[in-house]
Amino acid sequence: MTDTIRTPVTIEEVAAVAGVSRSTVSRVVNGSTAVSPAALESVRRAIDELNYIPNRAARSLASRATMAIALVVPEDTTRFFGDPFFATIVNGINARMRRSDYVLNLIIASDDPQDKATAYLRSGAVDGAIIVSHHTSDSFIDRIAAAMPVVYGGRPVRQRERDYYVDVDNKAGGRLATEYLIGKGHRRIATITGPLTMPGGIDRLDGFREAMDAAGLTPAAIEDGDFTADGAAAAMTRILESKTEVDAIFVASDLMARGALAALARVGIRVPDDVALIGYDDSPVATSVVPALTTVRQPSFHQGELMADTLLSLLAGGRPPHVTLLETALIERESA
Repeated sequence: MTDTIRTPVTIEEVAAVAGVSRSTVSRVVNGSTAVSPAALESVRRAIDELNYIPNRAARSLASRATMAIALVVPEDTTRFFGDPFFATIVNGINARMRRSDYVLNLIIASDDPQDKATAYLRSGAVDGAIIVSHHTSDSFIDRIAAAMPVVYGGRPVRQRERDYYVDVDNKAGGRLATEYLIGKGHRRIATITGPLTMPGGIDRLDGFREAMDAAGLTPAAIEDGDFTADGAAAAMTRILESKTEVDAIFVASDLMARGALAALARVGIRVPDDVALIGYDDSPVATSVVPALTTVRQPSFHQGELMADTLLSLLAGGRPPHVTLLETALIERESA
C-alpha cells in the first residue's frame, strides 16, 4: 500500500463550499470585521470541514505582506513594565490579534535619536503599527506613520484628518472626577497631572479646570506627577510644603495616586478623613492600596482591542472610523 499525498486545500475550494467569494474568505482569514455574521459562520464551517490551513508564506510573497504588526511604545522600559495601564492595553491588543493571522512585535523606544527603531519599521519589517503613549517630542513617530498604516492609542499629538486613533474621553473623565469631589462639598481642590506633553495629561487637566470654573472655584494647586508613583509623591510633597490648604485632590492616574497616598501618610494626613483623593484608570492599583481608590474607570482592555481591530481592518482594505472615543465611569470606593 502506498501513501496518498493530499493536495493542500485552496482558498477557492473554501469559497466554493462556503458559497461566498474568494475575497470574503481572504477577509475572514486576515481577521477583517468587514464580513457579515452569516458569511463569517459559513467560511469558518468550510475551513473546519476542509481542514484549510492558510499558506502564510505564499500570501506574503504574493502581497509583500510580512503578516506582522508593531506595537510601538515611546517610553523607557521602567515606565512600560511598571505601569499597569500598559499591561491592560497590551492584553486587549493581543486578545484581538490572536483572532487574526498576524503576529505582534513590541518596540519600546523612549526616543529614537539614531533612527534605529524607525529604520527597522520603515524597512518593511511590519505591515502596520499601533502607537501608544506618545509625547510632543516624539517626532520619529511621524516618519513611521508616513511609511505604513498606523493607529494611535489616544489622540495624536499632531492630529491630522487622515489619522486613525482610539481614545478615552479624558476631558470628560477629568471633569467627572472633579464634579464628584465638588458634589461632596470640597472647595479647596488640587490636582496632580500627567505630563502636559501628552494629550491624556492635557485633556484630564482641561476637564478638571472646566469643572472648577463651572463651580466658580479656583484650583488650590496644580502639579505635574509625570504619570509615575515617584513623580506624584514629589508633587504631593511640593503641595504640602507650599502650605496650601487642600481638602481634596484629583490625581490623574491610579499609579500616581499610590505615590500621593504614600506622601500623605508620611506626614500623618489621613485619607479620606483629612483630605479626599480620587484616582484615574480603575487599574489593579486602585484596589491594592489602603484606602481603596475612588477612581475614574477607563476601558483600557477594550481600547486595546479596538486599536488592533482598526489596524486589521485597514490592512484588509476596510474603512474603519478615523476616531473612536470611549466613555469613562466613576467608581466609588473608600478614598473620597
